[in-house]
Amino acid sequence: MSAPDAGNVRPGEELDLAALEAWMGAGPLTLQQFPGGHSNLTYLVAAAGGEWVLRRPPLGPVAPRAHDMAREYRLLAALHPVFPAAPKPIALCEDQAVLGAPFFLMERRRGAIYRTSAPVELAPPLSEAFLDTLIELHSLDLEKTGLLALGKPEGFLSRQVAGWIDRWRKAADKEIAAIDQVVRWLATSIPESGAPGLIHNDYKLDNLMFTESERPRVAALLDWEMATIGDPLFELGVSLCYWAHAELPEPPFTCGPGWWSRDQIVERYAARTGRDLSRLPYYEVFGVFKLIVIVQQIYVRWLRGQTQDQRFAGFGAVVEQLARTAARLAERAA
Repeated sequence: MSAPDAGNVRPGEELDLAALEAWMGAGPLTLQQFPGGHSNLTYLVAAAGGEWVLRRPPLGPVAPRAHDMAREYRLLAALHPVFPAAPKPIALCEDQAVLGAPFFLMERRRGAIYRTSAPVELAPPLSEAFLDTLIELHSLDLEKTGLLALGKPEGFLSRQVAGWIDRWRKAADKEIAAIDQVVRWLATSIPESGAPGLIHNDYKLDNLMFTESERPRVAALLDWEMATIGDPLFELGVSLCYWAHAELPEPPFTCGPGWWSRDQIVERYAARTGRDLSRLPYYEVFGVFKLIVIVQQIYVRWLRGQTQDQRFAGFGAVVEQLARTAARLAERAA
């Protein structure tokens, strides 16, 4: 099933329309909010002159350097001309007096987002479009496009491992033995990275928008806040966590009939990119660990009363289930 379009703004996440109208020099404006997502807030802003998508950080305290709207805006400005799936950015506001935080506007793209299900006959072409867009992204020539300046590929994987372990320790509300085991294994088993590439850093099916046709293609790749230059296998491993690991507590619907299997994805990726995937299991363990940290960060915000969204109340149990999955995968990969 495709995700619903923008709807009513969630209570407590309203924007100051008068301030936004003054900044845009347009109005009257109407405001709706896109559903889904647990991180940045995304709205549909409309006026007689058109429609725009507005992105701003979540409410409450956020981690340092996280949810950097200016960085995401500038990355999209550099990327859109060479990677059309990236939406075109329109305007950036860094004045927190307007809406209480930096934000930016970008073009609106239309299409279907598949969060929980999709017609079985669409599973093969959606699988193909999902993977081929990832391969296209990882194959961009960083020097010719000028994208190399967007990150520091040397030591990328070590920084990611150390950084996500640190995020876990800061967000943890209690000790979990299985996570301690995974943390030790990740820290002592880091593989050597191959050639760097541009990575989206949150590449999963529900961050892709597809054309609504018998053979869908990617209409947009969304949520670029964490994109950087790094190890493409890091992204492939994390994406497989969301796509194909039936060992997750709630197996993704892409494990169902018609969808490409983990092995099909790995085989096509290796053939198209020529990359050595022998250490991919390490990256898949890291993918589950990264998901653990993300879920825990959201859960601890709920525990501290920084968000009232009741979707997050059960996230503590999800963390413990994912921890057991990560520990099993690490034992198998060792």
